[in-house]
Amino acid sequence: MFGTILYVALLLINAVAVLSEDRFLARIGWSSAQAQPINPAFGQPYAQPYDQAAYPGAQEVSMKERLINLISAVRTLMRIPLIGLNIVIIIYELILGG
Repeated sequence: MFGTILYVALLLINAVAVLSEDRFLARIGWSSAQAQPINPAFGQPYAQPYDQAAYPGAQEVSMKERLINLISAVRTLMRIPLIGLNIVIIIYELILGG
């Protein structure tokens, strides 16, 4: 049971990690370049405050932007750990035949 959940999680993270931003995500409008508007004065993304009461003119971050940021983070942060984890799982499957 735990092994199946681990395999499913690993496959889903691998699927997100291999998504091509240029070939696939930009075509459907999910490019990270579109996710954050740039402040022209400083070249930095606009801050997205969490408390709407304190900042009445601020906009809430949409679910699409959060998913784009999650995909970008997984592609950036999980690249090296996924290589190691995939190697460990492949060796485990070859030796024990899972």
